[in-house]
Amino acid sequence: MNYLEHIGKYFIMLRRVFRRPQRSKVFYEALLKEIEDLGLKSLGIIMFISFFIGGVIALQTALNLDSPFIPDSLIGFAAKRSIILEFAPTFCSIILAGKVGSYITSSIGTMRVTEQIDALEVMGINSLNHLVLPKILATIFFYPFLISLGMFLGIFGGWVSGILSGLFSGADYIEGIQTDFNSFLLIYAIIKTLIFAFLIATVPSYHGYYVKGGSIAVGKASTQAVVWTTILIVISNYFLTQMLLT
Repeated sequence: MNYLEHIGKYFIMLRRVFRRPQRSKVFYEALLKEIEDLGLKSLGIIMFISFFIGGVIALQTALNLDSPFIPDSLIGFAAKRSIILEFAPTFCSIILAGKVGSYITSSIGTMRVTEQIDALEVMGINSLNHLVLPKILATIFFYPFLISLGMFLGIFGGWVSGILSGLFSGADYIEGIQTDFNSFLLIYAIIKTLIFAFLIATVPSYHGYYVKGGSIAVGKASTQAVVWTTILIVISNYFLTQMLLT
């Protein structure tokens, strides 16, 4: 019954979030700040992880396909599919759920326990719209670019790992990347990214906004937010894959 209460409060929160901002200038300034905090500051970790994980995927594929009957171009093909379909949109989103989700929950939760949100409500400001809507728009607009960059660097990292290790040639790898290219897979990855971005912005905001207690409660809410965001990303990934690819 407690879960039903949380689900209901979550959707009630969303209804209050999606209202017209009261002051457009303040809203645009908040949006730019959220793009910097939630997007630009996550560039480094996504670029670093994407490059090296792409290299690991290519190396493991090469080591497991060590057969004279299997062309080396299959390494590039398998790495491309793995990175575009799952690694970039899903794995990177889970990383962002941990980094960004904890930040969102702690920032909003701190405002709640220090009664800053109550002050906004007293002034007649829709606090949910003011605090959460810029986060949703920032993640939805910026994360597709972030995940696309992760795809590129992951594939590039696979190419670099092949050149440095000598397990396969760069030409064979590029041939595998070009083999049977399906543009719908990119659309599928972007659709997943948009859904995951929405979850990353709203679920931690919910936990932070409704936190009760002091600083310890904020810490617990941050942990719960990351856990539940990750769970919802994995569940939605399953259903999106079944609906879009089967």
